[in-house]
Amino acid sequence: MALWGGRFTEEPADAVFALSRSVHFDWRLAPYDLRSSLAHLAVLESSQLLTADVAAKIRKALQELMSEVADGTFTYNDTDEDVHSALERGLSEKLGDIGGSLRAGRSRNDQVATDLRLYAIDAMLETSTLIIALQSALMAKAAEYSNAPSVGFTHMQHAQPVLFGHEIAKHVHAFNRDLDRIDDWLNRSSVSPLGSGALSGSSLPLSPEATATALGFKRSAGNSIDGVSDRDFVAEALFLISLVGVHLSRIGEEWCIWATTEFGWADVADAYSTGSSIMPQKRNPDVLELIRGRTARVTAAVPQLLMLLKGLPMAYNRDLQEDKLGVFAALDALRPCLELAPSMIAGAELQRQRIESRLEDGFLDATALMEYLIKRGVPMRTGHETVGRLVAHCEARSCRLADLPLSELQEACSLIREDVRDVLGAANANRALQSFGSGGAQSVEAQVEAWRGRLAGG
Repeated sequence: MALWGGRFTEEPADAVFALSRSVHFDWRLAPYDLRSSLAHLAVLESSQLLTADVAAKIRKALQELMSEVADGTFTYNDTDEDVHSALERGLSEKLGDIGGSLRAGRSRNDQVATDLRLYAIDAMLETSTLIIALQSALMAKAAEYSNAPSVGFTHMQHAQPVLFGHEIAKHVHAFNRDLDRIDDWLNRSSVSPLGSGALSGSSLPLSPEATATALGFKRSAGNSIDGVSDRDFVAEALFLISLVGVHLSRIGEEWCIWATTEFGWADVADAYSTGSSIMPQKRNPDVLELIRGRTARVTAAVPQLLMLLKGLPMAYNRDLQEDKLGVFAALDALRPCLELAPSMIAGAELQRQRIESRLEDGFLDATALMEYLIKRGVPMRTGHETVGRLVAHCEARSCRLADLPLSELQEACSLIREDVRDVLGAANANRALQSFGSGGAQSVEAQVEAWRGRLAGG
């Protein structure tokens, strides 16, 4: 155990040290701590707080530690409290007392805030890369089924006919909003706390702006108290990846339904399915269920962090040691789902004939007929009621709207003409869709082509 300064005359009690210890989970910040140490060292040297000779020795030792941390030859031990004390121990083992010179002008408070920002930025950039790969897989599947007719649902009931490519491409738009939010977050979170010290900055001739630039941040914290206390970037990042998880979960839910015997719309490849311990016939889409289930772990981190932050006075409080647990757990839960989803989607097959076999059930053309009446000058409310009565009439006779003779349709509304056949039946109702972003052929084709170009960097 390390004594931080001469104020204390005895080591912490074992139980206190065990409660305080965080190195077993914050060790993943080690590469970022070393990066920030190198940037801080450069400022200490340029400010002549360290001689060039001492700075060179410390720099060499830090670079050695970076390699050793990367290959696992240096790691924490049972006496290290946190990542910072472990790395300082490693520096002191190489350099002796001069290793402690690097502590000048900074605190563990601004160190950990800087390290966590650097880590979060890298993690969100990686998340963006994985999302783009998933978008590409989704659009490839959407293009494969761009002309396949499908049932569109609301309330899990047959609603209107769309093309299946439209059904798949909808998720690409949701993930694109995630990417937009991450880009916005990156700009807002690119603030370096290094130089804020414990809370008030430093009387030493430091240059927080220089360390911010060296570390790739856009700016340095404008208020040192806020610099060490701010965890908005963590809360926001957790919310963003929770939404990514929700969007993944909705795919999992949807495809689980499609894979049921009742639907039979989708066959998930064997590589992404499992059997049963007792029922030999079973072929379960477990990957989809696990993706859906993992979202609970991701979203749970958001209220956990908000509850942690809501009662904290500024500046730093030890409670903030707990902020990293939720972030790490959420990212660890989400990452494998994002990595696996593209190949699962690529390997899935959709059963066109099974999907098409139900297209004429559920009066998917009812809305198209109502809009036909609107074009004829019928008020929408009247058209809605007219088509509703026709649907009830068809249900009583166990027939479809397209089966009704023109005379019966005209009894319901005298403005109906022979050209009504152009909108009756699921295929015709789908062809009638023409608004921007709709599920009709022209719109879906334009959507697929636009995303192809965008995802290819065009």
